[in-house]
Amino acid sequence: LQVLGLQFITAIILIHEIHVTTAKKDVFGFASYFSDHMVLQMKPAGAVIWGYTEAGFNVTVTVSNKGKIFTKKMAKTTAQRLVGSAIWKVILDPMPPGGPFLVTVKKHHDEQEKSIVLKDIWFGDVWFCSGQSNMEMTVLQIMNATEELAMASHYPHIRLFTVAHKQSPQELEDLSQISLQWAEPTAGNLGHGDFTYFSAVCWLYGRYLYDKLGYPIGLVQSTWGGTPIEAWSSKRALRKCGLSEDTKQKHTDSSFVDFKCINEFKFSCSSVSVSRFTDDLTGPSFPSILWNAMIHPLINMTIKGVIWYQGEANANLHTDLYNCTFPAMIEDWRNSFHEGSQAQTEPLFPFGFVQLSSDKNPTEEVTFPEIRWHQTADYGYAPNPKMPNTFMAVAMDLGDQTSPFGRIHPRYKQDVAYRLHLGARALVYGESKLVYQGPFPYQIKVHQSKELISITYKQKLYINHLNSSLFEVINTCNYGKMGTKCVIWRES
Repeated sequence: LQVLGLQFITAIILIHEIHVTTAKKDVFGFASYFSDHMVLQMKPAGAVIWGYTEAGFNVTVTVSNKGKIFTKKMAKTTAQRLVGSAIWKVILDPMPPGGPFLVTVKKHHDEQEKSIVLKDIWFGDVWFCSGQSNMEMTVLQIMNATEELAMASHYPHIRLFTVAHKQSPQELEDLSQISLQWAEPTAGNLGHGDFTYFSAVCWLYGRYLYDKLGYPIGLVQSTWGGTPIEAWSSKRALRKCGLSEDTKQKHTDSSFVDFKCINEFKFSCSSVSVSRFTDDLTGPSFPSILWNAMIHPLINMTIKGVIWYQGEANANLHTDLYNCTFPAMIEDWRNSFHEGSQAQTEPLFPFGFVQLSSDKNPTEEVTFPEIRWHQTADYGYAPNPKMPNTFMAVAMDLGDQTSPFGRIHPRYKQDVAYRLHLGARALVYGESKLVYQGPFPYQIKVHQSKELISITYKQKLYINHLNSSLFEVINTCNYGKMGTKCVIWRES
Protein backbone atom coordinates (compact mmCIF):
# COMPACT_ATOMS: atom_id res chain seq x y z
CA LEU A 1 0.00 0.00 0.00
CA GLN A 2 2.86 2.32 0.78
CA VAL A 3 4.42 1.72 -2.66
CA LEU A 4 1.07 2.17 -4.42
CA GLY A 5 0.55 5.37 -2.46
CA LEU A 6 3.91 6.71 -3.56
CA GLN A 7 3.12 5.83 -7.16
CA PHE A 8 -0.21 7.64 -6.98
CA ILE A 9 1.33 10.72 -5.36
CA THR A 10 4.15 10.81 -7.93
CA ALA A 11 1.68 10.55 -10.79
CA ILE A 12 -0.48 13.34 -9.30
CA ILE A 13 2.60 15.56 -8.90
CA LEU A 14 3.57 15.04 -12.54
CA ILE A 15 0.03 15.74 -13.73
CA HIS A 16 0.00 18.91 -11.63
CA GLU A 17 3.37 19.89 -13.13
CA ILE A 18 1.99 19.42 -16.64
CA HIS A 19 -1.09 21.49 -15.78
CA VAL A 20 0.99 24.27 -14.25
CA THR A 21 3.32 24.27 -17.28
CA THR A 22 0.36 24.66 -19.61
CA ALA A 23 -1.30 27.28 -17.47
CA LYS A 24 1.78 29.50 -17.10
CA LYS A 25 2.14 29.64 -20.89
CA ASP A 26 -1.26 31.38 -20.87
CA VAL A 27 0.33 34.73 -21.77
CA PHE A 28 1.72 36.39 -24.87
CA GLY A 29 5.02 34.89 -25.88
CA PHE A 30 6.99 32.32 -27.85
CA ALA A 31 6.96 28.58 -27.35
CA SER A 32 9.68 27.44 -24.96
CA TYR A 33 12.43 26.66 -27.46
CA PHE A 34 12.48 30.05 -29.19
CA SER A 35 15.14 32.39 -27.88
CA ASP A 36 17.99 34.69 -28.81
CA HIS A 37 20.93 33.05 -30.61
CA MET A 38 18.90 30.27 -32.23
CA VAL A 39 19.19 28.85 -35.74
CA LEU A 40 16.03 28.53 -37.85
CA GLN A 41 15.76 26.21 -40.83
CA MET A 42 16.72 27.90 -44.08
CA LYS A 43 15.34 27.51 -47.61
CA PRO A 44 13.84 25.72 -49.41
CA ALA A 45 11.74 25.14 -46.28
CA GLY A 46 10.01 27.85 -44.30
CA ALA A 47 10.74 28.00 -40.57
CA VAL A 48 7.72 27.56 -38.30
CA ILE A 49 7.44 30.01 -35.40
CA TRP A 50 4.72 29.73 -32.80
CA GLY A 51 3.66 30.78 -29.34
CA TYR A 52 0.82 31.84 -27.09
CA THR A 53 -1.54 34.79 -26.84
CA GLU A 54 -4.85 35.85 -25.38
CA ALA A 55 -7.87 35.02 -27.50
CA GLY A 56 -9.07 37.83 -29.72
CA PHE A 57 -5.64 39.36 -30.46
CA ASN A 58 -4.02 39.53 -33.90
CA VAL A 59 -0.34 38.58 -34.13
CA THR A 60 2.23 39.62 -36.74
CA VAL A 61 5.76 38.26 -37.14
CA THR A 62 8.55 40.23 -38.82
CA VAL A 63 12.09 39.18 -39.75
CA SER A 64 14.45 42.12 -40.23
CA ASN A 65 18.09 43.06 -40.43
CA LYS A 66 19.39 46.62 -39.92
CA GLY A 67 15.93 48.03 -40.45
CA LYS A 68 15.26 46.09 -43.65
CA ILE A 69 12.22 43.79 -43.48
CA PHE A 70 12.76 40.43 -45.15
CA THR A 71 9.42 38.87 -44.34
CA LYS A 72 6.28 39.89 -42.49
CA LYS A 73 3.45 37.50 -41.74
CA MET A 74 0.10 37.58 -40.01
CA ALA A 75 -0.02 34.58 -37.69
CA LYS A 76 -2.88 32.14 -37.63
CA THR A 77 -4.42 31.33 -34.26
CA THR A 78 -5.92 28.02 -33.25
CA ALA A 79 -8.86 27.17 -31.06
CA GLN A 80 -8.59 28.13 -27.41
CA ARG A 81 -6.27 26.03 -25.27
CA LEU A 82 -7.72 27.27 -22.00
CA VAL A 83 -10.41 29.87 -21.40
CA GLY A 84 -9.32 33.14 -23.00
CA SER A 85 -6.13 31.79 -24.62
CA ALA A 86 -4.94 30.61 -28.03
CA ILE A 87 -1.88 29.45 -29.97
CA TRP A 88 -0.46 31.56 -32.80
CA LYS A 89 1.66 30.06 -35.57
CA VAL A 90 3.34 31.39 -38.69
CA ILE A 91 5.44 29.90 -41.51
CA LEU A 92 8.18 32.28 -42.58
CA ASP A 93 9.11 32.76 -46.20
CA PRO A 94 12.10 30.54 -47.08
CA MET A 95 15.27 32.36 -46.12
CA PRO A 96 18.84 31.96 -47.42
CA PRO A 97 21.57 31.04 -44.96
CA GLY A 98 22.99 33.81 -42.86
CA GLY A 99 22.21 36.44 -40.25
CA PRO A 100 21.98 37.91 -37.72
CA PHE A 101 18.29 38.82 -37.85
CA LEU A 102 15.70 40.18 -35.48
CA VAL A 103 12.42 38.31 -35.16
CA THR A 104 9.71 40.63 -33.85
CA VAL A 105 6.30 39.42 -32.77
CA LYS A 106 3.51 41.93 -32.14
CA LYS A 107 0.05 41.34 -30.77
CA HIS A 108 -2.56 44.01 -31.33
CA HIS A 109 -6.23 44.48 -30.62
CA ASP A 110 -8.01 47.84 -30.86
CA GLU A 111 -5.65 50.31 -29.14
CA GLN A 112 -3.53 47.66 -27.39
CA GLU A 113 -0.17 46.55 -28.76
CA LYS A 114 2.78 44.60 -27.36
CA SER A 115 6.03 43.41 -28.94
CA ILE A 116 8.62 40.71 -28.21
CA VAL A 117 11.95 40.56 -30.04
CA LEU A 118 14.38 37.69 -30.57
CA LYS A 119 17.93 38.79 -31.32
CA ASP A 120 20.91 37.21 -33.04
CA ILE A 121 18.79 34.78 -35.09
CA TRP A 122 20.47 32.89 -37.93
CA PHE A 123 19.22 30.75 -40.78
CA GLY A 124 20.91 27.47 -41.67
CA ASP A 125 20.31 23.75 -41.28
CA VAL A 126 18.76 22.41 -38.07
CA TRP A 127 19.72 18.86 -37.10
CA PHE A 128 17.99 16.91 -34.34
CA CYS A 129 20.16 14.53 -32.23
CA SER A 130 18.59 11.85 -30.05
CA GLY A 131 19.16 8.49 -28.40
CA GLN A 132 20.67 7.13 -25.22
CA SER A 133 23.96 7.53 -23.36
CA ASN A 134 26.37 7.19 -26.30
CA MET A 135 24.65 10.16 -27.90
CA GLU A 136 24.53 11.86 -24.50
CA MET A 137 28.29 11.62 -23.81
CA THR A 138 29.74 15.13 -23.75
CA VAL A 139 32.88 16.39 -25.47
CA LEU A 140 34.51 16.32 -22.03
CA GLN A 141 34.33 12.49 -22.08
CA ILE A 142 35.86 11.67 -25.47
CA MET A 143 39.35 11.20 -26.86
CA ASN A 144 41.35 14.45 -27.25
CA ALA A 145 38.75 16.27 -25.16
CA THR A 146 41.03 19.17 -24.23
CA GLU A 147 41.82 19.91 -27.87
CA GLU A 148 38.19 19.63 -28.90
CA LEU A 149 36.97 21.94 -26.13
CA ALA A 150 39.60 24.53 -27.06
CA MET A 151 38.21 24.63 -30.61
CA ALA A 152 34.68 25.54 -29.52
CA SER A 153 35.12 29.30 -29.77
CA HIS A 154 36.12 29.00 -33.44
CA TYR A 155 32.57 27.97 -34.38
CA PRO A 156 30.25 30.82 -33.28
CA HIS A 157 27.76 30.05 -36.08
CA ILE A 158 26.97 26.61 -34.71
CA ARG A 159 24.27 26.96 -32.06
CA LEU A 160 23.31 24.44 -29.38
CA PHE A 161 20.07 23.53 -27.60
CA THR A 162 19.44 20.76 -25.08
CA VAL A 163 16.10 19.38 -23.87
CA ALA A 164 15.91 18.53 -20.16
CA HIS A 165 15.10 15.04 -18.92
CA LYS A 166 11.33 14.87 -18.53
CA GLN A 167 8.64 12.19 -18.61
CA SER A 168 4.95 12.47 -19.33
CA PRO A 169 2.04 10.01 -19.62
CA GLN A 170 0.49 12.26 -22.28
CA GLU A 171 1.79 14.09 -25.33
CA LEU A 172 2.87 17.55 -24.22
CA GLU A 173 2.22 20.63 -26.30
CA ASP A 174 5.45 22.35 -25.28
CA LEU A 175 8.64 21.52 -23.41
CA SER A 176 8.28 21.71 -19.66
CA GLN A 177 12.00 22.25 -19.05
CA ILE A 178 15.18 23.08 -20.99
CA SER A 179 18.73 22.23 -19.90
CA LEU A 180 20.57 24.48 -22.35
CA GLN A 181 18.72 27.29 -24.10
CA TRP A 182 20.09 28.25 -27.53
CA ALA A 183 23.73 29.25 -27.12
CA GLU A 184 27.04 29.56 -28.91
CA PRO A 185 29.44 26.69 -28.29
CA THR A 186 31.83 27.13 -25.38
CA ALA A 187 34.08 24.76 -23.49
CA GLY A 188 31.59 25.06 -20.64
CA ASN A 189 28.49 23.93 -22.47
CA LEU A 190 30.31 21.32 -24.58
CA GLY A 191 31.74 19.76 -21.45
CA HIS A 192 29.17 20.61 -18.80
CA GLY A 193 29.67 17.23 -17.15
CA ASP A 194 29.39 13.51 -17.78
CA PHE A 195 26.31 12.55 -19.80
CA THR A 196 24.70 15.99 -19.57
CA TYR A 197 25.29 18.55 -22.33
CA PHE A 198 26.43 18.91 -24.95
CA SER A 199 26.43 15.68 -27.00
CA ALA A 200 29.87 14.98 -28.47
CA VAL A 201 28.50 13.08 -31.47
CA CYS A 202 25.97 15.83 -32.17
CA TRP A 203 28.55 18.60 -31.82
CA LEU A 204 31.22 16.90 -33.92
CA TYR A 205 28.69 16.01 -36.60
CA GLY A 206 27.63 19.65 -36.78
CA ARG A 207 31.23 20.85 -36.79
CA TYR A 208 32.22 18.55 -39.65
CA LEU A 209 29.18 19.69 -41.63
CA TYR A 210 29.97 23.34 -40.93
CA ASP A 211 33.55 22.87 -42.14
CA LYS A 212 32.14 21.59 -45.43
CA LEU A 213 29.04 23.79 -45.85
CA GLY A 214 30.22 27.05 -44.35
CA TYR A 215 26.82 28.26 -43.15
CA PRO A 216 25.03 28.18 -39.75
CA ILE A 217 24.11 24.87 -38.16
CA GLY A 218 21.57 24.45 -35.35
CA LEU A 219 21.91 21.36 -33.15
CA VAL A 220 19.05 20.16 -30.94
CA GLN A 221 19.86 17.48 -28.36
CA SER A 222 17.11 15.36 -26.82
CA THR A 223 18.69 12.34 -25.13
CA TRP A 224 18.48 10.12 -22.05
CA GLY A 225 20.90 7.35 -21.13
CA GLY A 226 19.77 3.79 -20.63
CA THR A 227 16.49 4.18 -22.52
CA PRO A 228 14.92 1.69 -24.95
CA ILE A 229 13.36 2.63 -28.24
CA GLU A 230 9.89 2.01 -26.81
CA ALA A 231 10.22 5.09 -24.58
CA TRP A 232 11.00 7.27 -27.63
CA SER A 233 8.17 5.90 -29.75
CA SER A 234 4.54 6.97 -29.91
CA LYS A 235 1.79 4.52 -29.09
CA ARG A 236 0.75 4.31 -32.75
CA ALA A 237 4.31 3.39 -33.79
CA LEU A 238 4.52 0.66 -31.15
CA ARG A 239 1.17 -0.80 -32.13
CA LYS A 240 2.49 -1.31 -35.67
CA CYS A 241 4.92 -3.80 -34.16
CA GLY A 242 2.38 -5.64 -32.06
CA LEU A 243 3.09 -3.78 -28.83
CA SER A 244 -0.55 -3.17 -28.06
CA GLU A 245 -2.62 -2.98 -24.88
CA ASP A 246 -2.42 -6.74 -24.47
CA THR A 247 1.37 -6.86 -24.72
CA LYS A 248 3.35 -7.55 -21.58
CA GLN A 249 6.63 -5.66 -21.42
CA LYS A 250 9.57 -6.92 -19.46
CA HIS A 251 11.12 -4.02 -17.58
CA THR A 252 14.84 -4.31 -16.92
CA ASP A 253 15.10 -1.19 -14.77
CA SER A 254 13.08 0.26 -11.93
CA SER A 255 13.50 3.96 -12.57
CA PHE A 256 10.15 4.93 -13.98
CA VAL A 257 6.65 5.78 -12.78
CA ASP A 258 3.71 3.47 -13.44
CA PHE A 259 1.24 5.41 -15.59
CA LYS A 260 -0.83 2.37 -16.56
CA CYS A 261 -3.95 3.57 -14.79
CA ILE A 262 -3.62 7.02 -16.31
CA ASN A 263 -2.99 6.35 -19.98
CA GLU A 264 -4.51 2.86 -20.25
CA PHE A 265 -1.50 1.56 -22.14
CA LYS A 266 -1.58 -1.80 -20.44
CA PHE A 267 1.97 -3.04 -20.21
CA SER A 268 3.01 -5.31 -17.36
CA CYS A 269 4.25 -3.25 -14.44
CA SER A 270 5.00 -5.97 -11.93
CA SER A 271 8.53 -4.69 -11.31
CA VAL A 272 7.63 -1.03 -10.95
CA SER A 273 9.44 1.10 -8.43
CA VAL A 274 9.16 4.81 -7.80
CA SER A 275 12.72 5.30 -6.68
CA ARG A 276 14.40 8.46 -7.84
CA PHE A 277 17.07 8.14 -10.52
CA THR A 278 20.34 7.41 -8.76
CA ASP A 279 22.21 6.62 -11.97
CA ASP A 280 21.66 8.88 -14.95
CA LEU A 281 22.59 6.00 -17.24
CA THR A 282 19.46 4.10 -16.22
CA GLY A 283 16.60 6.00 -17.76
CA PRO A 284 12.87 5.34 -17.96
CA SER A 285 11.69 2.44 -20.10
CA PHE A 286 7.92 2.91 -20.02
CA PRO A 287 6.40 3.10 -23.52
CA SER A 288 6.08 6.57 -25.11
CA ILE A 289 7.06 8.38 -21.93
CA LEU A 290 9.94 10.27 -23.58
CA TRP A 291 8.20 10.69 -26.89
CA ASN A 292 5.44 12.49 -25.00
CA ALA A 293 7.71 14.85 -23.07
CA MET A 294 10.90 15.27 -25.11
CA ILE A 295 9.98 14.75 -28.79
CA HIS A 296 6.32 15.59 -29.34
CA PRO A 297 6.71 19.19 -28.01
CA LEU A 298 9.23 19.81 -30.82
CA ILE A 299 7.35 18.46 -33.85
CA ASN A 300 6.29 21.95 -34.96
CA MET A 301 9.96 22.76 -35.51
CA THR A 302 11.19 22.81 -39.11
CA ILE A 303 14.27 20.58 -39.24
CA LYS A 304 16.71 19.29 -41.85
CA GLY A 305 17.09 15.81 -40.41
CA VAL A 306 17.87 13.54 -37.45
CA ILE A 307 20.85 11.56 -36.20
CA TRP A 308 20.25 8.75 -33.71
CA TYR A 309 22.49 6.65 -31.43
CA GLN A 310 20.55 4.03 -29.48
CA GLY A 311 20.00 0.29 -29.19
CA GLU A 312 22.05 -0.90 -26.24
CA ALA A 313 19.00 -0.77 -23.93
CA ASN A 314 17.14 -3.12 -26.28
CA ALA A 315 19.76 -5.84 -25.97
CA ASN A 316 17.52 -7.35 -23.28
CA LEU A 317 14.19 -5.78 -24.15
CA HIS A 318 12.16 -6.73 -27.24
CA THR A 319 15.40 -7.46 -29.07
CA ASP A 320 13.63 -9.55 -31.70
CA LEU A 321 11.25 -6.67 -32.48
CA TYR A 322 13.90 -4.01 -33.09
CA ASN A 323 13.78 -4.72 -36.82
CA CYS A 324 10.19 -3.42 -36.62
CA THR A 325 10.27 -0.84 -33.83
CA PHE A 326 13.19 1.12 -35.26
CA PRO A 327 11.81 1.56 -38.81
CA ALA A 328 8.36 2.24 -37.32
CA MET A 329 9.75 4.97 -35.08
CA ILE A 330 11.58 6.59 -38.00
CA GLU A 331 8.42 6.59 -40.10
CA ASP A 332 6.34 7.99 -37.25
CA TRP A 333 8.83 10.74 -36.45
CA ARG A 334 8.88 11.71 -40.11
CA ASN A 335 5.10 11.88 -40.30
CA SER A 336 4.87 13.82 -37.05
CA PHE A 337 7.49 16.47 -37.90
CA HIS A 338 6.07 16.84 -41.40
CA GLU A 339 2.53 17.40 -40.13
CA GLY A 340 3.60 19.47 -37.11
CA SER A 341 5.60 21.85 -39.29
CA GLN A 342 2.69 22.13 -41.75
CA ALA A 343 4.67 20.26 -44.45
CA GLN A 344 7.84 22.38 -44.08
CA THR A 345 9.94 19.49 -42.75
CA GLU A 346 10.37 16.98 -45.54
CA PRO A 347 8.09 13.92 -45.27
CA LEU A 348 11.09 11.66 -45.87
CA PHE A 349 13.70 13.75 -44.09
CA PRO A 350 17.18 12.16 -43.76
CA PHE A 351 17.74 9.96 -40.74
CA GLY A 352 21.27 8.92 -39.80
CA PHE A 353 22.09 6.40 -37.11
CA VAL A 354 25.08 4.76 -35.46
CA GLN A 355 25.74 1.04 -35.51
CA LEU A 356 26.37 -0.33 -32.02
CA SER A 357 30.01 -0.71 -31.11
CA SER A 358 31.52 -3.60 -29.18
CA ASP A 359 30.58 -3.97 -25.54
CA LYS A 360 32.57 -7.09 -24.78
CA ASN A 361 35.09 -9.28 -26.50
CA PRO A 362 33.61 -10.52 -29.79
CA THR A 363 33.39 -14.11 -28.59
CA GLU A 364 31.40 -12.99 -25.53
CA GLU A 365 28.84 -10.86 -27.33
CA VAL A 366 25.42 -12.39 -27.60
CA THR A 367 22.69 -9.85 -28.31
CA PHE A 368 24.66 -6.93 -29.77
CA PRO A 369 25.19 -8.66 -33.15
CA GLU A 370 21.45 -9.28 -33.28
CA ILE A 371 20.68 -5.64 -32.53
CA ARG A 372 23.18 -4.49 -35.16
CA TRP A 373 21.42 -6.65 -37.74
CA HIS A 374 18.01 -5.36 -36.69
CA GLN A 375 19.26 -1.75 -36.82
CA THR A 376 19.21 -2.17 -40.59
CA ALA A 377 15.80 -3.92 -40.61
CA ASP A 378 17.73 -7.15 -41.33
CA TYR A 379 19.28 -5.91 -44.58
CA GLY A 380 22.78 -5.34 -43.26
CA TYR A 381 23.07 -1.92 -44.84
CA ALA A 382 21.32 1.44 -45.12
CA PRO A 383 19.51 2.90 -46.91
CA ASN A 384 17.36 -0.11 -47.77
CA PRO A 385 13.76 -0.76 -48.91
CA LYS A 386 12.37 -0.63 -45.34
CA MET A 387 14.49 2.36 -44.32
CA PRO A 388 14.68 4.80 -47.25
CA ASN A 389 16.80 7.94 -47.02
CA THR A 390 18.74 6.66 -44.02
CA PHE A 391 22.49 6.41 -43.52
CA MET A 392 24.51 4.43 -40.99
CA ALA A 393 27.86 5.07 -39.35
CA VAL A 394 29.63 1.74 -38.87
CA ALA A 395 31.02 1.54 -35.32
CA MET A 396 31.61 -2.17 -34.77
CA ASP A 397 35.34 -1.53 -35.03
CA LEU A 398 35.35 1.27 -32.46
CA GLY A 399 35.28 -0.73 -29.24
CA ASP A 400 36.97 0.84 -26.24
CA GLN A 401 37.71 -1.84 -23.66
CA THR A 402 39.50 0.60 -21.34
CA SER A 403 36.91 3.38 -21.38
CA PRO A 404 36.56 4.86 -17.87
CA PHE A 405 32.83 5.14 -18.60
CA GLY A 406 32.48 1.41 -19.25
CA ARG A 407 33.16 -0.60 -22.40
CA ILE A 408 29.66 0.17 -23.60
CA HIS A 409 30.70 3.84 -23.90
CA PRO A 410 33.61 4.05 -26.36
CA ARG A 411 35.39 7.38 -26.50
CA TYR A 412 36.05 7.37 -30.27
CA LYS A 413 33.24 9.78 -31.02
CA GLN A 414 35.21 11.71 -33.64
CA ASP A 415 35.18 8.61 -35.85
CA VAL A 416 31.45 8.10 -35.29
CA ALA A 417 30.57 11.69 -36.14
CA TYR A 418 32.89 11.80 -39.14
CA ARG A 419 31.30 8.68 -40.62
CA LEU A 420 27.84 10.10 -40.00
CA HIS A 421 28.72 13.34 -41.73
CA LEU A 422 30.02 11.43 -44.76
CA GLY A 423 26.62 9.78 -45.07
CA ALA A 424 24.91 13.15 -44.84
CA ARG A 425 27.17 14.70 -47.46
CA ALA A 426 26.46 11.84 -49.85
CA LEU A 427 22.71 11.43 -49.30
CA VAL A 428 21.61 14.88 -48.16
CA TYR A 429 24.03 17.34 -49.70
CA GLY A 430 24.47 15.73 -53.09
CA GLU A 431 28.08 14.53 -53.13
CA SER A 432 27.21 11.50 -55.23
CA LYS A 433 30.80 10.32 -55.74
CA LEU A 434 31.67 10.39 -52.06
CA VAL A 435 32.34 6.94 -50.60
CA TYR A 436 30.47 6.57 -47.31
CA GLN A 437 29.57 2.88 -47.22
CA GLY A 438 31.11 -0.52 -47.46
CA PRO A 439 33.03 -2.40 -48.42
CA PHE A 440 30.16 -4.71 -49.36
CA PRO A 441 30.75 -8.41 -50.06
CA TYR A 442 29.68 -9.33 -53.57
CA GLN A 443 30.30 -13.06 -53.23
CA ILE A 444 31.37 -15.36 -50.40
CA LYS A 445 32.66 -18.92 -50.83
CA VAL A 446 33.62 -21.31 -48.05
CA HIS A 447 36.38 -23.84 -48.80
CA GLN A 448 36.05 -26.24 -45.90
CA SER A 449 38.83 -28.58 -46.95
CA LYS A 450 41.30 -25.71 -47.08
CA GLU A 451 39.76 -23.88 -44.12
CA LEU A 452 39.48 -20.79 -46.29
CA ILE A 453 36.80 -18.19 -46.93
CA SER A 454 36.96 -16.41 -50.27
CA ILE A 455 35.22 -13.03 -50.31
CA THR A 456 34.72 -10.82 -53.34
CA TYR A 457 33.96 -7.14 -52.69
CA LYS A 458 32.26 -4.60 -54.91
CA GLN A 459 34.82 -1.90 -54.14
CA LYS A 460 38.57 -1.79 -54.06
CA LEU A 461 40.02 -2.49 -50.64
CA TYR A 462 42.87 -0.53 -49.18
CA ILE A 463 44.39 -2.39 -46.26
CA ASN A 464 45.79 0.06 -43.72
CA HIS A 465 46.11 -2.24 -40.73
CA LEU A 466 46.30 -5.99 -40.19
CA ASN A 467 45.09 -7.64 -37.00
CA SER A 468 46.04 -11.30 -36.74
CA SER A 469 44.21 -12.00 -33.49
CA LEU A 470 41.03 -12.94 -35.35
CA PHE A 471 41.36 -12.48 -39.10
CA GLU A 472 44.20 -11.86 -41.50
CA VAL A 473 44.19 -10.70 -45.09
CA ILE A 474 46.66 -12.86 -47.01
CA ASN A 475 49.14 -10.71 -48.94
CA THR A 476 47.27 -8.45 -51.38
CA CYS A 477 43.84 -8.42 -52.98
CA ASN A 478 43.19 -8.98 -56.65
CA TYR A 479 41.30 -6.22 -58.45
CA GLY A 480 39.11 -7.49 -61.26
CA LYS A 481 36.11 -6.41 -63.27
CA MET A 482 33.75 -7.93 -60.71
CA GLY A 483 35.37 -6.12 -57.81
CA THR A 484 38.01 -6.93 -55.21
CA LYS A 485 38.81 -10.51 -54.24
CA CYS A 486 40.71 -11.31 -51.05
CA VAL A 487 41.57 -14.63 -49.48
CA ILE A 488 40.91 -14.54 -45.74
CA TRP A 489 41.63 -17.14 -43.10
CA ARG A 490 40.65 -17.42 -39.46
CA GLU A 491 43.22 -18.18 -36.83
CA SER A 492 42.64 -21.04 -34.42
